[in-house]
Amino acid sequence: MKEQKQTTDRYTLADLENWSEVARDIDPPIRVGVFGDPVAHSLSPQMQNAALQACQTGMQYARFHIRPNELRPALLLLRRLKFVGINVTVPHKIAAFTQADETDESATRAGAVNTIRVCDGKLIGSNTDGDGFLRAIRTEFSMDLRDLRVMIIGAGGGTGRAIAWQCALEGSERLVLVNRTVARANALAEQLRPFLSGPRVLGPTLRLEAIAWNESTMRIRLGEIDLIVNATPLGMNPSDPSPVPARLLAPHHIVFDCVYGPSKTGLVRAAEEAGARGANGLSMLLCQGALSFAVWFNREAPIEAMRAALL
Repeated sequence: MKEQKQTTDRYTLADLENWSEVARDIDPPIRVGVFGDPVAHSLSPQMQNAALQACQTGMQYARFHIRPNELRPALLLLRRLKFVGINVTVPHKIAAFTQADETDESATRAGAVNTIRVCDGKLIGSNTDGDGFLRAIRTEFSMDLRDLRVMIIGAGGGTGRAIAWQCALEGSERLVLVNRTVARANALAEQLRPFLSGPRVLGPTLRLEAIAWNESTMRIRLGEIDLIVNATPLGMNPSDPSPVPARLLAPHHIVFDCVYGPSKTGLVRAAEEAGARGANGLSMLLCQGALSFAVWFNREAPIEAMRAALL
């Protein structure tokens, strides 16, 4: 008889390669999880395990520390290990898109995957980040993206791309894409341009723009921005610099930091000190996680149980 054992451990590619031995005494069995590097900070296990228990699925969710060069073999192992699916987080979202056997429209648009479902031996990629972000903005600020002028910092990454697409599909008033590699932001802007071609903004201001990530270029645009989004990993470590210098923030801004943690990120604190409203990524984690659960199990997630687990 299996020992009743809940897990909060982190597993590795080596563990997956020896999974029958590693997971032999774990009950209920691990059938879903998250691949990331780093992954120790992830709150997805406590949220998803609350959902799995509430729905009496007889399985649990765990963290897997998978490095970039390990992603492909780790995903291939999922096919034969009876996993239902997996989340992928930083830095794997764009790479996972290239590794999936099939992708749905949400993933294909963004060129990034954060949710994989294993179906008949195939890896089916989805992206719940964009829709999760939309719901989080409504929850935190009681606003809709279509009414906002948005600046996304880190628009070249998997999370930033998904958010940018969601803003475009919603027809945001203005969208400024900020990235260290401007060429990547420009390429994304060209994809989004057909959705943001209408004259929604009065005056000479460009409705869609890609700019370099530096203080001078950001300063010029921030006067006509409502929502600032940090889609970079900056803030995961307390020593990280703020993605937006505090002196550029003003009371009219609302700030959403996709990074979450036990305390406010430096960006959220800076927003509040400037008299602006700010929120971290916990609400987005909840919303995209509930959408991932629905992808895996084809049923509505018990979102209140998941929310309670994060409090």
